Amino acid sequence: MPIRVAAEPTFRDVLAGASRAQIGMWVCSGSALVAEICAGSGLDWLLIDTEHSPNGLESTLSQLQAVHGYPIVPVVRVPAGERVIVKQLLDLGAQNLLIPMIDTAEQAREMAAAVRYAPLGVRGVGSALARASRWNRIDDYLARADDTISLFVQIETTDAVANIAQIAAVDGIDGLFIGPSDLAASMGLLGQQDHPDVVASVEQCIRTVSALGKPAGVNAFEPATAERYLAAGARFVLVGADVAVLARASEKLAATFIRPGTTGPAVDAVPRTSY
Repeated sequence: MPIRVAAEPTFRDVLAGASRAQIGMWVCSGSALVAEICAGSGLDWLLIDTEHSPNGLESTLSQLQAVHGYPIVPVVRVPAGERVIVKQLLDLGAQNLLIPMIDTAEQAREMAAAVRYAPLGVRGVGSALARASRWNRIDDYLARADDTISLFVQIETTDAVANIAQIAAVDGIDGLFIGPSDLAASMGLLGQQDHPDVVASVEQCIRTVSALGKPAGVNAFEPATAERYLAAGARFVLVGADVAVLARASEKLAATFIRPGTTGPAVDAVPRTSY
């Protein structure tokens, strides 16, 4: 007899049952080993990024497998809101998706349709071949697929901010995530995601979404800014990234142990290998 398995709770379910905001970090290295290390950190959720990171289907699959079994929820950010990409990521077992650059309610509806089978949506049926259903070892997967998937969309432009209430009202959208970096650029404040005008816009978005009964999330690496967003009602916040943690920690090692005014070995002293 084959082993019957059950899908993990979705991020939608976790947020609904949580008594506090969920704190997470980006996983951008493309490494399953690094993802597993982060999964054991004690954080609540991980965002595996395929938009600005060297991740494809295979590396995303490896990371989902690596973090499975740890008490943490993996969310996958897709590279673009395209049906084929969404279908592929769902089939390989990504249960929680974040779609970047959603500006209108119509775009949100298209993504809600992309994660659902007919008649409610347009997701292609290939569950017998896919990890999503554990190759048909999840009982009645086709009928229950909607219960195993949560969908979040990302607000990153002034147009999206203007349409945020309509986007939040779309059936099938489980939460909205605000991206301050691209929002700042859209506001003419490139690289100034902690600018007071950007912070005020993000806080207003959080309040609007929360008032409509949907959870709002945000990216905030600066602790004081993250605390402001939490106070405004953010329910899920990313406070760091694997690559940023490694970059800053390695720089700290260099600053601690390499004294100003000293140099490394002369070039001629470095052993050379002939080929």
